Amino acid sequence: MLSVSGLHAVRAGRTILHPTSLDIAPGERIGLVGASGSGKSTLGHVLIDELRSRGCRVAHVCQSPDEALDPLRSMRFHWHEAERALGLELGAIDKNTLFTSLKIADGDLRKRPWGWSRGMQQRFVIAMALISSPDLIVLDEPSSALDPVVAAATMDLLDQHLEGKETAMILITHDLGLAARRVSKLMVMETGRIVEQAPTEKILQHPQTRAARSLVAHRSWIKLPC
Repeated sequence: MLSVSGLHAVRAGRTILHPTSLDIAPGERIGLVGASGSGKSTLGHVLIDELRSRGCRVAHVCQSPDEALDPLRSMRFHWHEAERALGLELGAIDKNTLFTSLKIADGDLRKRPWGWSRGMQQRFVIAMALISSPDLIVLDEPSSALDPVVAAATMDLLDQHLEGKETAMILITHDLGLAARRVSKLMVMETGRIVEQAPTEKILQHPQTRAARSLVAHRSWIKLPC
């Protein structure tokens, strides 16, 4: 169990994340949802910093592969950099199994990021995040740079890879359709606070707060392939 309490953030004298506590069970799938500016990403970053300071293995996948990959460096360079950052011997990780599960085994590591499709780039970033079998992987709007079909396929592959493993997942998104099909629990944020948390189905069927009702009211999410 990963437990934190009192997480908060202040920027320019303004509280953007009020004191927050979380308990995350091994293998748990949590969706952190809310409107833009509600504090989702801030909570994610503060949580990552806190857990890493304790020595926990926490991986982070950002919105776009552009934020993680240097366009002037080869994909092999990025992979080796990830191994070095984790203190691993180069080539120590069996990347073939991981690449196969994420369907990027055919990618040419000699190429630079722009030589791969956007979907393959994002799956490569996810693969780097999974190198050390982390205790927790935090995905911050991981599909925002992808079209819905590619996003759905990417999340399907990640779900399959994590099945049966103890790596917990927090999916940060404003896309309720993406979260509804991927997580067992939803946490709804508004103005820097978690205002509601419950099993996914309960919030979708009986939202209690204004923020949750606002998200659920946009029923178009039901039709999305994510």
